[in-house]
Amino acid sequence: MTSAFSFELMATDPCGARMGRVHTAHGMVETPIFMPVGTQATVKAMTPGELKGVGAQIVLANTYHLFLRPGADQVARLGGLHRFMNWDRPILTDSGGYQVFSLGALCRIREEGAMFQSHIDGSKHFLSPEAAIGVQETLGSDIMMQLDECPPADAPRERVAAAMALSLRWAARCKQARNPEKSDRALFGIMQGGIDEGLRRESAAGLVDLGFDGYAMGGLSVGESRATMLEVLSYAPQQLPVNQPRYLMGVGKPEDIVDAVACGVDMFDCVLPTRNARNGQLFTRKGPFNIKRSENRDDPGPIDPYCGCETCQQYSRAYLRHLYTTREILGLRLMTLHNLHFYLDLTRAMKNAIRQNRYSGFQRAFHQALAGETPEY
Repeated sequence: MTSAFSFELMATDPCGARMGRVHTAHGMVETPIFMPVGTQATVKAMTPGELKGVGAQIVLANTYHLFLRPGADQVARLGGLHRFMNWDRPILTDSGGYQVFSLGALCRIREEGAMFQSHIDGSKHFLSPEAAIGVQETLGSDIMMQLDECPPADAPRERVAAAMALSLRWAARCKQARNPEKSDRALFGIMQGGIDEGLRRESAAGLVDLGFDGYAMGGLSVGESRATMLEVLSYAPQQLPVNQPRYLMGVGKPEDIVDAVACGVDMFDCVLPTRNARNGQLFTRKGPFNIKRSENRDDPGPIDPYCGCETCQQYSRAYLRHLYTTREILGLRLMTLHNLHFYLDLTRAMKNAIRQNRYSGFQRAFHQALAGETPEY
């Protein structure tokens, strides 16, 4: 079977920001792109139609959670993940490793894989590199991730080096485990190495030697400072192939995404826009603000006067605060819609700036707006 996956690099800004096209069996995705997180085969509070309305081209689903509930085999019996969640555009699935290793004492890691207890009922399970690929193939995702180990930011270098080496060995096993009859699904390798440049370079070289459809950078946004993350991004993306997509996992804040794109990153995911919306935090060009604050009680204005989303066009801050304080479901939905629109509108603005070779100016204007120095970017 010929792979349905490919990547076209369409433009590169002088600063290094890239615009491209990822082709999958379920359609094309223009990069740079933000992927809303649909942990349980749903982006919380949003319908698939609403996601398309705010510009979502691809979503992320969580292998760990779907492995436990309802189970990959059941999803397959019901037509696969796309039909199950009524999403006909691309889906990226993580390997489940991050969630498994986050269980702490409930997880034991060894060369063969990870033995863990379910956070739901305490039942014991084993996740190997081969099983991680098998589950993702059964779900029917368009882009699969290798199983990797991601140590915390404060782990000693020896621990980070061991995790990086183990992740490389698991990467080779993941690639070997692929079903040749399902080669229309892409598989990404994951660079590890923490904040150590030598380990990052070693990881990248090993992954490129194995050969993957795309490459992710893991082990960032796990507790290190923003300055440290940007330092790693100043060299890490350049260790990966130019003609394949680069994915920064779990990032992040709008300003982090804007700066990471300048470093040559193409793809992002994070729970911030949806989780923060449910907690009353909304993103704007001037930075995030809290809808719960008392000054919003009588404010007839929109969340963001420069935003074209349905929430900003039709509802006031006062009304949204009322919905939030009374715990009305509509408020959570409207605020989630706004935050996702903000993120995806930001990626559209970044693409336009790259096409016009003015990304550095866009990046500067974005930070000026965030600091309140200019009204927009």
